[in-house]
Amino acid sequence: MNDFGLDLAVIGNGHTAALLEPTSRLVWWCLPRLDGDPVFSRLLAGDEEKGFCDVVLDDMVDYASDYERNTAIVSTVLTNSQNASVRITDLAPRFQNFGRIHRPAQLIRIIEPLAGLPRITIRVRPTADYGKPMTDRSLGSNHITYRGNDICVRLTTDGPPSYIDSESAFALTRPIHMVLGPDEPWPEDIGKTCRDFADRTHDYWMDWVRHLSISYDWQDAIIRAAIALKLSSFEETGAIIAALTTSIPEAPGSGRTWDYRHCWIRDAYFVVKAL
Repeated sequence: MNDFGLDLAVIGNGHTAALLEPTSRLVWWCLPRLDGDPVFSRLLAGDEEKGFCDVVLDDMVDYASDYERNTAIVSTVLTNSQNASVRITDLAPRFQNFGRIHRPAQLIRIIEPLAGLPRITIRVRPTADYGKPMTDRSLGSNHITYRGNDICVRLTTDGPPSYIDSESAFALTRPIHMVLGPDEPWPEDIGKTCRDFADRTHDYWMDWVRHLSISYDWQDAIIRAAIALKLSSFEETGAIIAALTTSIPEAPGSGRTWDYRHCWIRDAYFVVKAL
């Protein structure tokens, strides 16, 4: 993947997973599970601006992105030439709830103003049928539903749906919360629930890491690798997929563009052994 200059972070929960660029643009996400139709498919879009979700800061001059320590949560800060900045937090919920793991096919994005009066544009351009833009959509007071032939995706948000739909810029004066997932109503306070899910997901990963049996040497790298392996598992069956993407060439001009979202028994054994 490095031959193509891909610098991607992964968020996931054992049911679904997504890949992000360092500016927080979501470029890969399959629904309803790891081997599903890529709703975000920018990695395969070439020069076409489709299959992604991002936050565009007016006059951006700098960005910084990293995982929150020992978690599968990604935090990104965008800064413009006037030193106005925003922080974007991305995660897939995963935590203990009523004695079992809560791991819905959802992504949560929290956008917060950090300094100044940043103006942002939120762009959501999902695809279906392996790259066909979802042009059929409907707006509600707090959501946008995008429809493909066999799949629906709902964005529930306390941000302005009409601005998101038209990709219009607006001043970010308060935190905005976004939930991407199946076309299901969101009956609760979205801001409170997103913050609660983020805190509980953070606590889950911190607790999971505490129970790893690893040496002191190269500890940060080993923990990050262990989390990445964990995110490549489909917990419902125990399957370990070969990779979170499909059809990304192994090397330029190689022609090897196989689908890696299958479980290769030999490789899966090595992953289970490592974990």
